[in-house]
Amino acid sequence: QLQASGGGLVQTGGCLRLSCAASADIFSSYILGWFRQAPGKEREFVSAIKWRDNKKDYADFAKGRFTISRDAAKNTVYLQMNSLKPEDTAVYYCAADVHSRPAPITRLASEYDNWGQGTEVTVSS
Repeated sequence: QLQASGGGLVQTGGCLRLSCAASADIFSSYILGWFRQAPGKEREFVSAIKWRDNKKDYADFAKGRFTISRDAAKNTVYLQMNSLKPEDTAVYYCAADVHSRPAPITRLASEYDNWGQGTEVTVSS
């Protein structure tokens, strides 16, 4: 089970840090990702991290503004979001791509097996 938190209302240019805590051990073969869904739009990939080697991937809109990280001791993945824009307004979901062995990061939501409940981010102009 994944539990996302940290969303809220911020002004343009502000920052938020989202957290995603797992209730069970995250194995080294897992990939943890963040997706978002704005009203009326499809869910889109934001960022992901490979638990084993800390390799990361970012959507183009996230590069330079968002940073994904993990804390193995806390079974938690974070998404630090800086320089937020109104177009970042969405519900943000964390998800786990569960593998029995190491696999490459995928940006496809359909490849992620376990999803958290989402946390809402609103950026005011």
